Amino acid sequence: MRPDALAGWDRDDLQAALAAFRVTMDLLPQDWPRPAEDVGPEFFVRAFEAGPAFPPALLTGYYEPELEGRLTPDARFRHPLCAPPEGWPEDWQAGQVWASRAEIEEGRLLAGREILWLDDALEAFLVQVQGSCRVRLADGTVVRLGYAGKNGHPYSSIGKILLARGDLDAGDVSVDAIRGWAARHPGQVSGLLRQNASFVFFRRLDLPADRGPIGAMGRSVTAGRTVAVDPGHVTLGAPVWMAWDGQARLCIAQDRGSAILGPGRADLYCGSGAGAGAVAGRLKASATMVPLLPRGPT
Repeated sequence: MRPDALAGWDRDDLQAALAAFRVTMDLLPQDWPRPAEDVGPEFFVRAFEAGPAFPPALLTGYYEPELEGRLTPDARFRHPLCAPPEGWPEDWQAGQVWASRAEIEEGRLLAGREILWLDDALEAFLVQVQGSCRVRLADGTVVRLGYAGKNGHPYSSIGKILLARGDLDAGDVSVDAIRGWAARHPGQVSGLLRQNASFVFFRRLDLPADRGPIGAMGRSVTAGRTVAVDPGHVTLGAPVWMAWDGQARLCIAQDRGSAILGPGRADLYCGSGAGAGAVAGRLKASATMVPLLPRGPT
């Protein structure tokens, strides 16, 4: 089927989709089409066809938090974001595991690897979930951090843990609900977070303020256009048509996530800051997900 036969295609900003596609198009497999510099969004219709739709997909959102922090700890700022352990191998393979979150924190296994410090344990944990952040220091300088690896343990949702314990209502397993629980039970936060054995490491990034964080393809992601997918089912860099809750747009599969598994899962990058965080936190929808497949070289 031609992509322009997809419902809503003629209402999308395909120029924005093309701009996002160009960011990573050189990293696609060699036999995938690439637009010439002067080619417009008609490229997608000429070069691709709509593949079979995946089963109804769960679409969620992620974002780049913006927080206040310090380069050295004090009585308020005492929750670190850390670089990988000294000598961490670049070829660390999936399936290999290092120390768990509890072992890292209790044994201070990353002492000396702290990049900066935040003032809230839950927010530091949520930065690990998102995989990137912007941190404003006391002098107004903004430090940007990006994903640098993880310890290899599977991710466990603290929202699901609270739900199973009866601490959250089934209809409101949201980040705001978790924050509310943490505010009411400050003494229990550390124990809850340690039930997620997964731990994410960071590195400092030198990026222009208007660029998104670095995704799995090593390039900046684009708000409202980049989706995280399971690369076992969608080629990284490929266009993917997403439709949900009356919205429809062409996205680009430029990221991945530890909880994004299978053909029925996608995570939309919503931007930076609290506003984007609110949008991402509310996004939990059943979506139609249609990958575009190469029709042939342009």
